[in-house]
Amino acid sequence: MFEVSLDLALMLIGAAFAAGFVDSIAGGGGLITLPVLLLAGATPLQALSTNKVQGVFGAATAALAYARAGHVRLSHQLRPAVLAFIAGLVGAGLVSVIPTGGLRIALPVVLIAIAAFFALKKGLDDTDRGERIRPAAFTAFVVPLIGFYDGLIGPGAGAFYMIGFVTLAGYGVLKATAHTKLLNFASNLGGLIAFAAAGAPWWAMGLAMGLAQVAGARLGARLAMRVGAKVIKPLLVTTSTLLALRLLWQML
Repeated sequence: MFEVSLDLALMLIGAAFAAGFVDSIAGGGGLITLPVLLLAGATPLQALSTNKVQGVFGAATAALAYARAGHVRLSHQLRPAVLAFIAGLVGAGLVSVIPTGGLRIALPVVLIAIAAFFALKKGLDDTDRGERIRPAAFTAFVVPLIGFYDGLIGPGAGAFYMIGFVTLAGYGVLKATAHTKLLNFASNLGGLIAFAAAGAPWWAMGLAMGLAQVAGARLGARLAMRVGAKVIKPLLVTTSTLLALRLLWQML
């Protein structure tokens, strides 16, 4: 039976609010919530699965907020979302089977590269550019790959979706952020279903955190839509760098 003190419960709820805010803008909210879940006494599997419970609320809230403002048409994303869902489900189902040591070693390097790209790339703003691959290829290859990672490991998936939209689909920063959220929701949901089948999530705490995620995501999405790349870029650089440093620290 899961029990947590009032202080830790409030810390988890506050972390979820902050994660919802950050995730709705740049991704990387797991950087905030996963360490706090582990501090509260969750095993790595419980922390990862409970993070999915609360994460689906924030991703869904942000997706709806961007859609209502006209930055994305969710009906056009149904096929990629289905693929992201399936990939997340498969990834989470294989957590105990696939060795992830090599991927965890490479991940900090990839995250630092993402941070450097957004920090140093000149002219990276909310303006769309020419696509490098066709939408069908993006849906068939990029979306399932990131969705699988989201189910298997998780943190940073939102940033990976976003950089894919910017560098390959040619989207401006705000448009890329808006298009990331439904896919992040779908792969989160797929992972959650796989973890739920194993009885891993802390449901009560996860749902409480989910309500805080909703509030944080609404606030973050509003700020991103108001300011655009001026807030999205620095926050993405910061979250990617901090996540990379956290992963490196875990290896030491």
